[in-house]
Amino acid sequence: MVKVIVCDKLSEEGVKILNDAGFSVDCKYKLPPEELKKIIGDYNAAIVRSDTKFTKDIIEHGNNLKVIGRAGVGLDNVDLEAATKKGIIVMNSPGGNTISTCEHAFAMMLAIARNIPLANISLKSKAWERSKFKGVELYSKTIGIIGLGRIGKEFAKRAQAFGMEVIAMDPFVSEEVAKTLSIKIVSLTELLKNSDFITIHTPVTNETKKMISHKELSLMKPKAFIVNCARGEVMDEEALYEALKDKKIAGAALDVFSKEPPFDSKLLGLDNVIVTPHLGASTEEAQLNVAIEIAHCIKDALLGKAIRNAANYVQLDPETYKIIQPYLELSEKMGRFIAQTLEGGTKEIKLYYLGAVSAHKVDVLTLAFMKGFLSGQLIQDVNYINALEIAKSRGIKIEQIKIAEEEEYVSSIRAKVITDKSEQVLEGTLFANKEARFVKMDDIYTEVYPSQYMLVINNWDKPGTIGFIGTTLGNHKINIAGMSLGRRAQDNTALTIFNLDNPLNDEVVKAISSNQNIISLKFVKL
Repeated sequence: MVKVIVCDKLSEEGVKILNDAGFSVDCKYKLPPEELKKIIGDYNAAIVRSDTKFTKDIIEHGNNLKVIGRAGVGLDNVDLEAATKKGIIVMNSPGGNTISTCEHAFAMMLAIARNIPLANISLKSKAWERSKFKGVELYSKTIGIIGLGRIGKEFAKRAQAFGMEVIAMDPFVSEEVAKTLSIKIVSLTELLKNSDFITIHTPVTNETKKMISHKELSLMKPKAFIVNCARGEVMDEEALYEALKDKKIAGAALDVFSKEPPFDSKLLGLDNVIVTPHLGASTEEAQLNVAIEIAHCIKDALLGKAIRNAANYVQLDPETYKIIQPYLELSEKMGRFIAQTLEGGTKEIKLYYLGAVSAHKVDVLTLAFMKGFLSGQLIQDVNYINALEIAKSRGIKIEQIKIAEEEEYVSSIRAKVITDKSEQVLEGTLFANKEARFVKMDDIYTEVYPSQYMLVINNWDKPGTIGFIGTTLGNHKINIAGMSLGRRAQDNTALTIFNLDNPLNDEVVKAISSNQNIISLKFVKL
């Protein structure tokens, strides 16, 4: 039975989805790392929120883990590199708390603009200090959004409703897309210089870590405010403290910190800083939404239906998966086949996606090919998640080329593998009934279906050769299920591929190879 461990508190609706799928679900919250490490090998999937850390050490013990799901957006508590090398899909639920985080960030901006927290404390202490808490309006001000993803776009809509001018910095959003949202894309420097308010909605990466530091803060207007409801590591908190203490910027509203809880942070002692304890996703609706979203994602992945919201895998919704699934099988079988017919160490692989297949997400087809290609060569488990990582570690260069124009077939995949000794080409396609066929090997046309056992022979095109092979196989009780023959007229050679019902042993291989017309022989197991 498929087993799932829930490591942090999850809404009951999420657990119910997994139970209804027939999975065994254990809710074991906030386990010490050493205890989690001892039991994680028993589970096929794990769900975390932000408390449990899936470190490299814990992941290494997850020998049966297929999926790690984060009920939320950030994945900084999961070692993504270790999971990828282990072949584990890492998913999150970015849509579930979009509105919740957006609304919290907007509330924080309003609160810092109008001094609401300090005014609340003042009045509750029996003071009436209206002039002390004079604020600023949002209307006609410029808001700079760093990160124009789901949350950033929702924030922009609300800012526009308040009459704010919206500018944004996001290297992955084109000016054309932003224009349709009435947003102007600018550089980070331009954003910092021209914004009255700045809100951060970007994940933590090597590029974004401490992206707002001394230099960036010095570019901001003295009366500008900054809001961070994304990740604390995006801010250089020491630099922010100095800028706020010296009144170089007007204020900051922070929901996240590089260390949580931030009880030692000097920022907590400043009057021009308002803080909340990481409440961006803390609404009833968000908790329910992320639980349901991650439960469905994990269920579909474990049942082989779809891969969604994965950080280390190509996203495939159920409808796309249904269309592309036959190509996945074809591509993987091509990889496994050609790997067993090569000579020499692989240096480079070029994958051509021709005709109709080029319109699909071919990245996942490349993963399928590499999974097949490497599986027969390595002891370690190779899957869609770690195939490219393993290929990279072996120094294999991979290139994929999409060609929309049809050639001999409406749709086909062509693999060219270059080794230190040779170069080999294999082309495959799907027939009308979605059955896979290998249709060309090097410069010889063929028509062979991939089967469990295949015999690939290059031979001199002379009478009696095929008869000899058939007789030899028959004498050893090996049945021929199919055969395809192609010839090179220019050098009088032929390519013969047999589908066999039984495997070959060394005795049979030696017997066939003894014929003087046999140039080379490869026994392939798919």
